[in-house]
Parts: sequence; structure tokens; C-alpha cells
Amino acid sequence: MKHGKKYRESEKLIDSAKLYDTGDALELVCKTAKAKFDESIEIHIRLGVDSRHADQQVRGAVVLPNGTGKKIRTLVFAKGDGIKAAEEAGSDFVADEETVAKIQGGWMDFDVVIASPDMMGVIGKLGKVLGPRGLMPNPKAGTVTPDVAKAVKEAKAGKIEYRLDKTNIIHCPIGKASFGKEKLQENFNTLMGAVIKAKPSAAKGQYVKSCTLAATMGPGVRVNTVQFV
Repeated sequence: MKHGKKYRESEKLIDSAKLYDTGDALELVCKTAKAKFDESIEIHIRLGVDSRHADQQVRGAVVLPNGTGKKIRTLVFAKGDGIKAAEEAGSDFVADEETVAKIQGGWMDFDVVIASPDMMGVIGKLGKVLGPRGLMPNPKAGTVTPDVAKAVKEAKAGKIEYRLDKTNIIHCPIGKASFGKEKLQENFNTLMGAVIKAKPSAAKGQYVKSCTLAATMGPGVRVNTVQFV
């Protein structure tokens, strides 16, 4: 695969054979963010579990102390008082009867879908559309809740969901390059702490197999995982 000049310059800054301490890795990954836009800093964590087994799933949500740097657009499905609560909490959209048809027709101008439990019958119709995009509300992620106002505020504050993919890797944003090392470190610690706390009892052997940080357009920087054993 051919990479551009800036990517190749960034590669020269990284020792591909080295495992970096978290602080050094974050500092280095910010230096590799050379695009004209404020690149996201992403974390990729490979875990020693098997996502094919229900008792080895790792999934949850956590509010990053410094947010993600991205404006989050929320869509809430609720009834009665929940509608007013969602609006007062600042939700970008509150669903009505026409919303289901709009989504089925391709409308996707939102980042997080939140639903009260009594609306899951309606949401079920959208499973084939929202599911593949990772937008289906889920109790474990806190997006199915009677307190939709709290969920909206948390989403706006930088709440992210983490979950294993089919290759047993978790991919998450932890902020923007402009955040700098200290804010990214706080977000990193919060997310990693949540992932470690979510370790399934069925997991055997080394839990955190590898951890890599990367800017949107930059190469990966490998983190020493000894501290997470």
C-alpha cells in the first residue's frame, strides 16, 4: 500500500519495534497528526477473549472526562413526559411517527439514538437499518433508559460506547490531536479502566494483548501493555 509524503514522514518518527509508555505514545501520535484538519486520536485494543462466545463479550459505555472533540447529534424516541425531558436536555431530534419512515428511507443525520424502554417496540422496526451502523439503542450502553434526559446530556458530554468486533478488537476515539497529551491521557485512562473492569470472568490468560494509538491519517504507535496485566 502506498502512503503519502506526510504519512511517510510520520513513520520516520516511530520505532515500529518499540513498545512506548502511554505518555510517550500519546505525545508521539499527536506529532504524527499532520493533516489540515484536527485529526481524531483513536485507540485500538486487542483483547485475549473470543467474541464468538456470549460469556466473553466486552461491551459498555463510558463518559470521557474531556469529551471526544466531536459535536454529537442525538435522536430520542420517547413518549409523554420523556419527549419534553429530551427537548429540555438539548436533544437535536425527538422522534415522531414520521421519523421511522424517514430513517427507513435513508435519513441518518444523527450520531446517537436513545430510547425509553416503552419505545423499543417501535425501535425494533429499525433494527436492520440501525444495527449494522452500530446505532441500535442498548441497555448496556445506557441508550435504552427511562431517564432519556440524562442519556442525552452524557452523550453530549462525550460518552462513547466500546465493544468487541469480530476480530476481538475494540476501536474507539479518545479525543482530538489539539487536546494535547494531558487531556488525551485522562481520556485514555478512563476508557482503559472501563475496559479492564469489564473483563469477563471466562477470560483466561493475558487480557490486553496489544494496544495501538493512531491519528486519523497517521501510522500506529504501539503501547506497552505490561501496565495492564
